[in-house]
Amino acid sequence: MSRLEVRKKSKAQLVVDNLYEDLERRIIASPPGLCPVDMTASFLKLFHAQTCGKCVPCRIGLGVLEDMLEDVLDGKATLETLSLIERTAKAIYDSADCAIGYEAGRMVLKGLEGFREDFIEHITNGHCSCHLEQPVPCVALCPAGVDVPGYISLIVDERYADAVKLIRKDNPFVTSCALVCEHPCETKCRRNFVDDAVNIRGLKRYAADHCGLVPPPECCESTGKTVAIIGGGPSGLSAAYYLQQMGHQCTIFEQRKELGGMLYYGIPNYRLPKERLAEDVQNILATGVETKMNTCIGDGDGEISFKMLKENYDAVYISIGAHTDKKLGIPGEDAKGVISAIQMLRDIGDGNPPDFTGKNVIVVGGGNVAMDATRSAIRLGAKNVSVMYRRRKADMTALMDEIEAAIAEGAEILELHAPQAIETNKKGYVTAMVADPKIIGLITGGRPSPANSGREPIHIPCDIVIVAIGQDIVSEPFERAGIPAKRGRFLAQKDSSIAEKDGVFAGGDCVTGPATVIRAIAAGKVAAANIDNYLGFNHKIESGVVVPEPRIENKTPCGRVTMMERNTTERKKDFNIVENGMTCKEANQEAHRCLRCDRFGYGVFKGGRVEEW
Repeated sequence: MSRLEVRKKSKAQLVVDNLYEDLERRIIASPPGLCPVDMTASFLKLFHAQTCGKCVPCRIGLGVLEDMLEDVLDGKATLETLSLIERTAKAIYDSADCAIGYEAGRMVLKGLEGFREDFIEHITNGHCSCHLEQPVPCVALCPAGVDVPGYISLIVDERYADAVKLIRKDNPFVTSCALVCEHPCETKCRRNFVDDAVNIRGLKRYAADHCGLVPPPECCESTGKTVAIIGGGPSGLSAAYYLQQMGHQCTIFEQRKELGGMLYYGIPNYRLPKERLAEDVQNILATGVETKMNTCIGDGDGEISFKMLKENYDAVYISIGAHTDKKLGIPGEDAKGVISAIQMLRDIGDGNPPDFTGKNVIVVGGGNVAMDATRSAIRLGAKNVSVMYRRRKADMTALMDEIEAAIAEGAEILELHAPQAIETNKKGYVTAMVADPKIIGLITGGRPSPANSGREPIHIPCDIVIVAIGQDIVSEPFERAGIPAKRGRFLAQKDSSIAEKDGVFAGGDCVTGPATVIRAIAAGKVAAANIDNYLGFNHKIESGVVVPEPRIENKTPCGRVTMMERNTTERKKDFNIVENGMTCKEANQEAHRCLRCDRFGYGVFKGGRVEEW
């Protein structure tokens, strides 16, 4: 009688598996600034190494492509080589037997389409058209360009106030971003080469929690110029902060009774307590920024006209937020019990939360606003909370940490369910959601699209439907004043200015559409510099902080410190902050994991100078 034996990996295969793991980490940490032609050639070699060699397109064709790409990199190619590369890649794509071959051909074709200029630059001038130096990944990927290695090195030295000063040079919302930023800076952290990305956001919070009172820097001498800022959200407040430092008197016109925009009215207390947001807002106002609250800009009774602002101020910056919701466009969406997530979160911010005690709630959407609405509904006493999303959970745009937190607190994710109609009783109240089951289909625009499953619609009983499928701005009053807009967004130029509107600038969500907090802050910072230039100046913002020189020490592999959270059964009963900060020991260990890419290897920061912009 024969027996089956469990196959064991050979020693060679185990080494290959480990090498693949190392390769995966390097791909994850692949920084901006790499030569795209060189990267294409490297990936092509990897594809070639994986082929079985049975079909000619892979066995011969990929080798030919490799040689031609090497000729491009070595300066031996001509412009005719490009068309030959294109024809060869297309032939491989059309004729290879398996995905290894035709995906390799497709990759080269995409490269020729996406960065043909770099191919041409290599052929004609012998080098890449990108910058010769590689930027520090965390700095390059932070929309505001914060000196991340700099402030981490200050945390190592326990100079927390200086760390906050250095961050404020590029981002005045230190505490808020320490709590809610999506931390794109971590995505390409070179520490991934060793083990895992540095917990940059966690270290920022540690500095914010232990810095004490850090007053804003002194402002420059008054220029006599005035700037009106429409909208007191993160973009408008950031612009005001930097313009005020430059000596221009800023006045913020805010429609609501509190400053902060979506930071105040869109993010619940369990993520961003109002008192922590107030720390950032008060620091900004301490520079001398003036505010006019409960003030609308428009052409109605009691409103201030845009024309008046244009006549009375030297420059105007429009930074209104996306505070209106998008509609589902299905029968029954005007029923009693259907509310928008934006309005619900705004009511919570105003201290008028709805009562969901004992209710069955369905939240429609898959973004961060949907997760905020879901977790808030749980805290407001809902009996059951379900999130309905027409794609898969993996396709949701919300942070995965937020999705998992909602699930841990008791929410159910109804993936591949598209809302079809809302059923009501005779009194017009919601009784059920009719959902159309979907299957995942073809990939368009980088994400798989939902497709018809052929199954019958299902009826899900509910009392409340919360709509969280997107946001828009109110652009009509500004369009009547001559501000160009398209699909609810103002048409600003690269320097934030509005064409044919001298002295008028716009930025943030009203230009890009709803985006992250850090992107709004970056827009305000860019606008401030451009408004300063428009007013005839070229001020430099300095931190006054000298970054410490790096220590020469071993970088032994070490696990990443993750932020601990309050117990699920306790935290879902209140709106107190969920996430706990790092301990002193955790922060010290995590800060020492930074590889100081600003000083070692290629980087844009050289020498121990004081940074400015």
